[in-house]
Amino acid sequence: MSNEVFKLRQGTSPLLISMPHVGTQLPEDLKPAFSEVGLQVDDTDWHIEDLYDFAVGMGVSVIRPLYSRYTIDLNRPADGQSLYPGQNTTGLCPLTTFDNVPLYKPGMAPDEAEIARRLPLYWKPYHDALQAELARIKSIHGYALLWDAHSIRSVIPHLFEGELPVFNFGTASGESCAPGVAEGLLKQAEELAPHYPAVLNGRFKGGYITRNYGKPAQQVHAVQLELAQRSYMQEQAPYALDAGLAGKLKPVLAAFIKSYLAFKPA
Repeated sequence: MSNEVFKLRQGTSPLLISMPHVGTQLPEDLKPAFSEVGLQVDDTDWHIEDLYDFAVGMGVSVIRPLYSRYTIDLNRPADGQSLYPGQNTTGLCPLTTFDNVPLYKPGMAPDEAEIARRLPLYWKPYHDALQAELARIKSIHGYALLWDAHSIRSVIPHLFEGELPVFNFGTASGESCAPGVAEGLLKQAEELAPHYPAVLNGRFKGGYITRNYGKPAQQVHAVQLELAQRSYMQEQAPYALDAGLAGKLKPVLAAFIKSYLAFKPA
């Protein structure tokens, strides 16, 4: 199931995996406005589809966009409010890279009218489909599980201090998922991959998708996992997948998903 801005594969399980930052395309009409840096789409969540390729065999639904977060960030609220007040971050239509380098040529950054134009073209279709898929899952199983899959460079001084843990679980400080679920995943990470640091609700607590759709009282539970990219790939261009590292990481991710699928809300 697909349209021009996203692809959705429907599964049979209670789980939907969202991959909002894997898109690498830029609309042709926007390319002339982007700087050379912007055209490189460096801040993509590289290779996430490959890391989770086991999910289809588990009956998991998967949704992913085709267009880059530089077009519009699907994990930001439509009104553009910051999810991390007081901290450096990027907005609904980012103007800079994670390293604070301009994405657009001088005088060509999107204004409010342009941002409003992009919302129904790229942001709304993804969220409409995501919401509809959660509703479909819930109608079948009585509840729905959402896993928001992300990755990011390990060291980005503009966004956070030091080196990011490999596993960064987020549940909006416990608001997006039933108690104990994320804590269990954190414990599992520490047992299965003790050489990889893990944290719950640290620098990344879950973005708009986790916070907006995770409603335990309504039987929709959401967890975000932000992976540090050093755990599976080359963190500089050309951002190549490291098959050896990825081969060690994927069984751990599969164990996380299996455990999450085993959760059945009261």
